[in-house]
Amino acid sequence: MHSIQIKTGSREAMIDITARLEELLRNQGTTTGLMTIYTPHTTTGLTINEGADPDVCRDILTHLRTMIPHQADFRHAEGNSDAHIKATLFGSSVQVIVHEGRLMLGTWQRIFLGEFDGPRSRTVWVKILG
Repeated sequence: MHSIQIKTGSREAMIDITARLEELLRNQGTTTGLMTIYTPHTTTGLTINEGADPDVCRDILTHLRTMIPHQADFRHAEGNSDAHIKATLFGSSVQVIVHEGRLMLGTWQRIFLGEFDGPRSRTVWVKILG
């Protein structure tokens, strides 16, 4: 298992981690298999979405804020209830097929860490089965 450290710079962000995962794959030397990417934090999530147009990430974050505002009628008193809900919507892991040494992502697809309670230092665990 491998880990990637990510420093987030704002309370909410979508951080493209694809290049770091591709580098890890190259260094591992696996040519065929499956990569599982997992975040062990309850206020971050992982998703695969379009990475060519930065407005996609902006729109996702904007509409998550609209659907789940930071301040609402939450019983959870730590002040980050919205972050837990947003992380749940994203999910804590994604899997990508590895073929001929490449992550099999669509033309516009990238892998993003969703930060919903930053800024913080985050860890992403990666397991490559080949």
